[in-house]
Amino acid sequence: MLSQGEDVTTPQRAGLRQWLGLGLLALPTALLGFDVTVLYLVSPSMAAELNPTATETLWIMDAYGFFIAGFLITMGTLGDRIGRRRLLMIGVTAFAAVSVLAAFAPNSATLIAARALLGVAGATLMPSTLSLIGNMFTDVRQRAVAIGVWATMFSLGMAAGPVAGGALVGRFWWGAAFLIALPVAALVLACARALLPEYAAPGQGRLDLTSVALSLAAILPLVYAVKHLAGGGIDALTPLLALTAAAAGTAFVRRQLRLASPLLDMRLFTDRGFSAALAVLLIGLVGVGGTMYLVTQFLQLVQGLSPAQAGLWMGPPALAMFAAAIGAPIVARHIRPGTVMAATLGLSLIGYLLLATAGSDGRAGVVAGFAFIYLGLGAIAALGTDIVVGAAPAEKSGSAAAMSETVQELGLAAGVVLLGSLTTAVYRSRAQPPEQAAPEIAQRVTGSLGEAMALSGRIPPGTIRDAQAAFTAGLNVAALAAGAAILAVSLLCLLTLRHIRPIGEPRP
Repeated sequence: MLSQGEDVTTPQRAGLRQWLGLGLLALPTALLGFDVTVLYLVSPSMAAELNPTATETLWIMDAYGFFIAGFLITMGTLGDRIGRRRLLMIGVTAFAAVSVLAAFAPNSATLIAARALLGVAGATLMPSTLSLIGNMFTDVRQRAVAIGVWATMFSLGMAAGPVAGGALVGRFWWGAAFLIALPVAALVLACARALLPEYAAPGQGRLDLTSVALSLAAILPLVYAVKHLAGGGIDALTPLLALTAAAAGTAFVRRQLRLASPLLDMRLFTDRGFSAALAVLLIGLVGVGGTMYLVTQFLQLVQGLSPAQAGLWMGPPALAMFAAAIGAPIVARHIRPGTVMAATLGLSLIGYLLLATAGSDGRAGVVAGFAFIYLGLGAIAALGTDIVVGAAPAEKSGSAAAMSETVQELGLAAGVVLLGSLTTAVYRSRAQPPEQAAPEIAQRVTGSLGEAMALSGRIPPGTIRDAQAAFTAGLNVAALAAGAAILAVSLLCLLTLRHIRPIGEPRP
């Protein structure tokens, strides 16, 4: 095990063991992305069996990302102290065990608890995998490609979630999707000691439990407030949660500045590239998270595809993301990373434009648009994450990786809320109930497209078509809003990351 005082900065070319180790790390990374989206197409089958309430359904969908976001900073720093490989092995064991609980959950409460525990276990895996890559690949060019592979696998896992989830629920039952974790965990545990190095920084001191509590008090209410907006809109609880998060966050920052061994080294934010890359990841993931959610809804509720069919249509766009995540670090050896990120985000604007102009029958245009959006995701995930991790010293790479992943989780959650709420607002302004419909029927038709589709046997076909058109109009408006944000982010890349030289070039 390496200690803080040993030299880990001498660049060495990675060999076969390191690349095989990267392949091993890709498995839990893809699994984490898979569990983010697997319920998008599994939830109807799950709901038919467990019969959750609307509130329980929201918690089943959101508890995983909610607890991942809350525990990332703590787990990233814990890995720096006890060993990143050790934390990875503990986390993957816990993830597999809890996945079995989720697969065979007899009721909604058990599934909610399992999804929450999966989030805690997932929070151990994300910074462990990324910080181990930083230890294994000390050559900056190889590290950039390796992080590109890491980002690709997480995003491919997200893309595979709807595909595999739809296929498994059609062939087996909804819980089968969670059992994919078992062979992944078995392989990681069998090969970790042979292929992965151990790294810890014991000189960093003990984990400050007060800082842990403050970080949770800052992040969990914030994430919950964002998700609460999706289900209930703005009410008295929303500002209370936001104020709680702000107060805890302020106390957290002040405590970190006083501690000799902080949970999160606030000096990292003085690096302009570190802070700017986090901002790009946050806003970029808002667009991706929101459009992914809306496109899955469009394919099923507007196009009438089954979960398996919708999953297959969501698969091809992942190829664009794969190409960008692998290709962007190679191009960035010759062109400044900020320019590469800005250019690919500019190309993703084509995707938002296609979504903004799609009609109810525009399946091919929507899927093509999502492919362009994925192109931008691949570049910012690879290069943005590399900038964040590269800005931190070796003993702090776990907490830096955790910050990168925290903002991405927040971006995904905020995207679903912001773009989903905007789509819902447009839908409700346009949807019209049948003439002389009972108040309950009218309320459901104008509430959401999903509720209107559930009444398809009780209302005229024309009302369904009008509701589908109203949803598509909401998708159009949401895509325009997201495109405007992405345009701003592309300019941010050009302005704030222009000082970062091409990968591998010596700094002046």
